[in-house]
Formats: sequence, structure tokens, C-alpha cells
Amino acid sequence: MKLAAKKLSDLLSMPKFGFKAALLYGPDQGLVREYVQNLSIKCVSNLNDPFSVTEFTGPQLKSDPSILVDAVYSMSLAGGECVVIIRDAQDSIANTLEHIFSQTIQAWPILIEANSLTPRSALRKMFEQQTNLAAIACYPEEGPALEFFIKDFISQQGLVIDPGALGFLCSSLAGDRQIVRREIEKLALYCLAKPDDVKKVTEADAIACVGDSSETSLDNLVFSVGDGNQANIDKTLTKAFLEGINPVVAIRAIQRHFQRLHFVHGHMSEGGNLDQALGKLRPPVFFKRKADFGRQVRNWTPDKLNRALILATENEIDSKTTGLPAEILCGRTLMRIAQAARRR
Repeated sequence: MKLAAKKLSDLLSMPKFGFKAALLYGPDQGLVREYVQNLSIKCVSNLNDPFSVTEFTGPQLKSDPSILVDAVYSMSLAGGECVVIIRDAQDSIANTLEHIFSQTIQAWPILIEANSLTPRSALRKMFEQQTNLAAIACYPEEGPALEFFIKDFISQQGLVIDPGALGFLCSSLAGDRQIVRREIEKLALYCLAKPDDVKKVTEADAIACVGDSSETSLDNLVFSVGDGNQANIDKTLTKAFLEGINPVVAIRAIQRHFQRLHFVHGHMSEGGNLDQALGKLRPPVFFKRKADFGRQVRNWTPDKLNRALILATENEIDSKTTGLPAEILCGRTLMRIAQAARRR
């Protein structure tokens, strides 16, 4: 069955894993790996025990699917429970899994990692249609989900985060869960090492720790698109992909940027000046980017902004329905949006 956010939360909070198997897939591979780690702990007590944890890769099983059948029915030499983990799974293992799930013999739980799967995927269909199987889509967190993760992580470190710091982090961090976690861990260590007794994360702390890294990826990309700098788009997009940023995350960052430009235009149309309108943005524009943002407000008309947002929305639809590589679709869309910026 397809697990929505509430059921996923219930699954993660259960002391024991309650399904025959779980398929975790999607563009956020860091989140996929984190969920598999959390669910594995519910199956076995020691993940470092080679007799309790058996791992395969999709290519391994494609060449010899029988080894999976042997593994899920084997007895643990240590006498405890076992779990089978399949990484980089492909549709080629669907028939083998269907055979395993059709048997009445008790099999060890199976946790499966996969990249993005279309609705036509045999694996995805199987896990969504059977009630004793769990299908969990892992998309890059943003908005309230990202805010909750940051606040929860900071709280676990014994720190309190200011609203300004939280807003800055939510606007600066996106992409693979493991990359986001590393940045927040770095920030927490920085704040815990401060000499004062007040264990608080301020906006200045967030900018000092995360500002430089965020500026080198998504910020450079969205401002290159907004400036219509097609030569720089290719370079910054390639760098973003190498840093683990997913095409979906890149497109959504563009959408947020252009929505903010639209927001400023709306306030200016009501009689406010540019500085007043910029002051209403939450989170505020990073101070190093304020002049660039103001220039883009002047260059982009509301009609052109609407067209850019339509192109971004169409990209997300195409990436889910056409089967074309998401990276290619993303690059093409950003170039089309940049062309609009160059037209005066």
C-alpha cells in the first residue's frame, strides 16, 4: 500500500516492522537510505551482524535472482531475526519478489531502495496494490516538512532556534536529506561551542555556517536563471547535480524564487516602494543578494513571471509522465526561462 505522511510516521514509530516488505524510492536518495536504516533497526538489533543483515544490489539479483529466494528463507546462524536489504533495485526483480510474496512460508522482511520510479513501474505497482507491502515515496523536503526536521534536530541537540534562523535555513537548504543533515550538524556543533551559556541558534549563526555553502549551489543557479545568464546556468546546474541536488529540487527552488519576485511586484503595485516590499519578504533576502534581487524585480514583469512559473510547473508534470531524464528536462526548462529574462 502507498503510505501517506501519517501512516509513514506511525510505521517509523512502531517498535517492530509491520509489513512483509517495504519499497523506498524517489529522488531524495539520502531520505531513502535514512528510512531504510530506521526500519532495519526495527527488524534486527545489530545492523553490523553479517548473520542478521543480508544485502544485495539490483544488478546482482538481475544476474542471479535465486540468491534472493535463498536469503529470505535462510535461518540465522546466531538464532535471531534477519533482514534482507536490496539497494539500487530495478523492475527486473519484480517477478522474483512476486514469487516470494505468494508463498505461505514465513520469509524475512525485505527493505528495498530504488531511485525514482514511474507509476508504470512493476515494482511500484506491486507494492502499492498489496496491503501487506509498503510503498514509500521519498521526495526532497521543503516547507513545513523541512521546517519540522530542522527544528526537531536542533531541539535534540539541546538548542533553541530563532525564527529568523529557521527561515533562512528553510530557504537555503534543500535537496538530499544527508546533505541537509550534514549542514545542520555543522551548525549545531558551531552553536554548542559558543562561549555563552545561552544555547540558541541565531540568524547570524545560520548565515555564518550555512550561508557560504548554500550560496554556491541553488542560490547561484536561481540568480543565474533570473539574470538570463545561460552560460552560467549550465555551469551552476552541473555543479548542483554533482552536489547531489535533485532536478525536482532545482525546479522548486526556481519556483520559490519567482514567487518571491511576484510577491514584491504585488506589494509595489499597491503603492509601496522596492525597499518596503523587500522588507516584507520572509525569509528576508540574503544581504549579499539584495542588489541582485532588486535588479531582477525591475527586469521581470508580472506577465513574464507568470510565464516562468507555468514553464516550471510544466517541467514537473513532464518529468513524471514523459519518461525523459529529469536532468535534461530541468536544464531545458531553465534555459527557456532564462530566454524570457533576456527579452526586454
